[in-house]
Amino acid sequence: MTQTCTNTPPLNADTVIAMVIAGSVATVAFDLWGQAISPMLGFANLAPAGLARSLLGTFGLPNAAWAGNLMHLFLVGLIAYPVGWLYIFRPLQQKFAPGMPMLLSSAIYGFGLWIFAIGGISSVAGLKFFLGFTGITWVALVGHVLYGIVAAITFDYLARRR
Repeated sequence: MTQTCTNTPPLNADTVIAMVIAGSVATVAFDLWGQAISPMLGFANLAPAGLARSLLGTFGLPNAAWAGNLMHLFLVGLIAYPVGWLYIFRPLQQKFAPGMPMLLSSAIYGFGLWIFAIGGISSVAGLKFFLGFTGITWVALVGHVLYGIVAAITFDYLARRR
């Protein structure tokens, strides 16, 4: 896989569109895995909007289903995670480990997302640390790594098309 994006991209309309596209594709992959494929294979069913609702409720914010979905799908999937890849993780990875293949780099990013979401956010939301290391924990690990890989591949594809 090529590494076409070696610098932090400017924050402009093209970058925002790329973030929305990459975040959308990666979020669909995450939810398809966690809410369809995993349960069909007999594994846990992810409920990321439920985690978002718990977090919102912890802070006394509206935590109805619409709020959890808005947070999971829009704020996290389309904004926060793509921003984290483009402007935090990828530039640091390129500075300190420039020869690392993008596939490995994006898998590590997804692993970091899992630690942040399932280890950190779940604890802040008043849930068990890493959700008690139940089946959902491991399905979420695969989902977050998948998100990282799909987002990075999508960003790379879009950058090569320009």
